[in-house]
Formats: sequence, C-alpha cells, structure tokens
Amino acid sequence: MQNVDIRKQWEGAAPGWAKWEATVASWMEPATMAMLAMADMKLGARVLDLASGAGSQTLSAAHRVGPEGHVVASDISETMLQCVQENARAAGLDNVTTLAGAAEDLEVSRDHFDAVICRLGLMLFAEPAKALAAVRDAVKPGGKIAVVVFTTPASNPFMAKPMQILLRHAGKAPPSPGQPGIFSLGASGVIERLFTGCGFVDVEQRTLDVPLQMASVTQALEMMQEAFGAYRAVLSDTPEAVRAAAWTEVAQTLKAFETATGFEAPAEVLVVAATKPA
Repeated sequence: MQNVDIRKQWEGAAPGWAKWEATVASWMEPATMAMLAMADMKLGARVLDLASGAGSQTLSAAHRVGPEGHVVASDISETMLQCVQENARAAGLDNVTTLAGAAEDLEVSRDHFDAVICRLGLMLFAEPAKALAAVRDAVKPGGKIAVVVFTTPASNPFMAKPMQILLRHAGKAPPSPGQPGIFSLGASGVIERLFTGCGFVDVEQRTLDVPLQMASVTQALEMMQEAFGAYRAVLSDTPEAVRAAAWTEVAQTLKAFETATGFEAPAEVLVVAATKPA
C-alpha cells in the first residue's frame, strides 16, 4: 500500500479514532508507560512521537518532559494532528507541536531529538526500515527509540479472527511477509533484526499482556468499525452487502469474548527500545 492510500485510510478513520481515543489509551496504558520509561526521556527532553494518532501518549510524554521539554507529534493524517492540538490545549500544555507527513519522509534537523516513540504504528508503515533510517538521523547519538507493536495472531485472537473474516469476505489475501500488517513485527526476532539492520544497538524487549475490557460486545465492534483504519481499509472498496455480511460475522465471532460483566479479550504487545550509537 502506498502512503497516499495509507493517508486516505487514516483520514477516514480519524474521527472514529478520536472518538475512541480514551478507550485505547486506557487499554494501552501499561504499554504506554513502559514505552515512555524505556525511551529514557528526562525533564527538558525533545521527543518525537511517530504515528501519534489523537495523541494520548503525546500528552503523557509532554507531561513527562515538563515545560522546558518539547514533543512533536507526527502523523500521516492532518485530522489526527488537529485532535492532538485540541487535546493539548484542553490539557493546558504548550510544549506540543505537530508535523504532518509519513514517517518515511520525515524532515527534521539531524541529531535533534533526545527520544522517539511510536505506539501501534511501526507495523503499519509502508516502509518501516526507511522510517527507522529517518529516525536514526533525527535522534541524537545515544538517544533512544521505543515502540509498541502487537505480537502474534495467536496471542491477539480478538484482532486476528475479525481480520481473517474481513479479508475472506473481501476476497483478499493477508499481508505477505514484509508487508504492513497488524502482526507484521510480532514474530520472534523480527523487530530486533529490523532495528539492528537499521543501525540501532542495545535492543531491549518486553512482552506485556494488555487485555481489552469493554462494556459490551457491541461496543467492541463499534470501536473496531470506527477507529481501526487497517480493518476499515480491507472493506473500503467492497459493495455494501459484502461489508454488512462481513461485519455480521465479525460480531458473531466477538461474542466468544463475552463475559458476565461485559467484553474481555486477551491481547499482547511487544515494547521495544533501541539506542542510536554514540
């Protein structure tokens, strides 16, 4: 998928992502805190947040670096970045700015940032190695990048099974190895090889369980339909009847995660950090 298509995909998902931002933030809170800690950002640090979305982790980073620090939220969707600006203003933060564009085409000063973060974005980039090369130029020697990605389909069944259903209804094949996808960087050794291949050292990894808990199956389905750009994209060029049939089957599949108190599904992420050689 080309960046022009990815931009269109996420512009379409941006209102839904903003609507469900608080839910995603709560779901990913343990991973976000681990990512920020592993990025080793300090008071006064300059931080780049790639694929920022609506920016809950941007704001967490901005609080962490304090008024003397600065966070640049970068995203391929300008609508997402408008959400970041609104959320930063609402939080009373004036140390956040935005930068529109694909991570692969990053244009910032060399050796400018102390740290780079990316939550649930790297696995969906058209060219993650190119993006990491741009990051390597942007971060200072000794600076860190820390990311969050999903692990494997087996460990994330509530995400994997619906994707399989949508692809089948759309008559499309799953992403081939090396292509952008929800689980493209989750297999053992894949992301470590990516980082070291792009010149980073001291790769550190943590695997975290991040179960998703919501009020109901209906709510979980609505979030998937409205906010998950990669899922929306699978059906974007199909007739309405195909979309309806696909989502009906997904709804049935999600009922497997229904409990007496609502919806609860296992999920697992990798939090990975690496260092630019000094």
